[in-house]
Amino acid sequence: MINRFPTTGPSETDNRGKELNSKRILITGGAGFIGSNFIRFLLKNSDYEKIVILDALTYAGNLANLSDVIDDPRIRFIEGDIANAREVDRAISGCNHVVNFAAETHVDRSLDSADPFIHSNIVGVYVLLEKAKQADVEKFIQISTDEVYGPILSGSADENYPLNPSSPYSASKVSGDALCNSYRVSFGVPTMLIRPTNNYGPYQFPEKLIPFFVKKAINGEKVPVYGEGKQQRDWLHVDDNCGAIYSVLLKGKPGEIYNVGADNHRENIDVTKKILKSLDLPEERIEYVTDRLGHDFRYAVDSTKIRELGWSPRVSFEKGLEETVKWFANHFGGKD
Repeated sequence: MINRFPTTGPSETDNRGKELNSKRILITGGAGFIGSNFIRFLLKNSDYEKIVILDALTYAGNLANLSDVIDDPRIRFIEGDIANAREVDRAISGCNHVVNFAAETHVDRSLDSADPFIHSNIVGVYVLLEKAKQADVEKFIQISTDEVYGPILSGSADENYPLNPSSPYSASKVSGDALCNSYRVSFGVPTMLIRPTNNYGPYQFPEKLIPFFVKKAINGEKVPVYGEGKQQRDWLHVDDNCGAIYSVLLKGKPGEIYNVGADNHRENIDVTKKILKSLDLPEERIEYVTDRLGHDFRYAVDSTKIRELGWSPRVSFEKGLEETVKWFANHFGGKD
């Protein structure tokens, strides 16, 4: 169990455990990819006096992702599982806001075993909501996914589009979203949902396409492309996603859902070729493999609502991909 900073003494709190005149936020899954980037964003752009991080440090959560900020006096790190009520109770004490990044997220892993996804994405969300209700938090943001809408073969899904999950992963996220809505309606927990498209950027665990392919390529291996690689995704740089989440934190309304997309739709094969080109490697490194079960062909969301909050993506895909490939090449090559 890791607790980088001591808890606040009782004399400094009111009867709900909140520090007097304070602004504290709980970030679950803060040692993961998007969570760690969001913490950096908050440290640079927000006025939070304390940022409490709760992370179980499973395979995709790593304190190294926070090595440059972990000693900031505003940070308090607690190692813990969001499905453990005692650990959540300890972490949420005194917090005004909650952003839940903690989740199992890899579709392929969910096809092999759904158990961890049920544990984190459903049971964990339930425990968080119970403790948020007891703590009387002012804002609760659940990070969902565009995959809850299922395949969108043409056009795009707005926030009222029917949900049609195709994998145990996306089904577990639908369940977590539904729990958030139920706790808002039944108990007044001020929940908001954010459904972003495919994130990419530094610190992503190398099971996702870009870091996975970079690692394979620099190790001299083939890069495995499912089917013909014609599946389409909307690529959203993690910095842009962090800006969107912060916009919702500042201006979002309880009960609302916010899609976040960058309109950077690319076929997987095109992204693969760009990665190889950035590494000065030939396309002969591509190996086409049998497509995975239930592989959704295309995701697409309508981001009109969040753009009305004043947010818009700033990172072009070409620049973002080039910088991301370089970051991972240095990282995997032992230069970062």
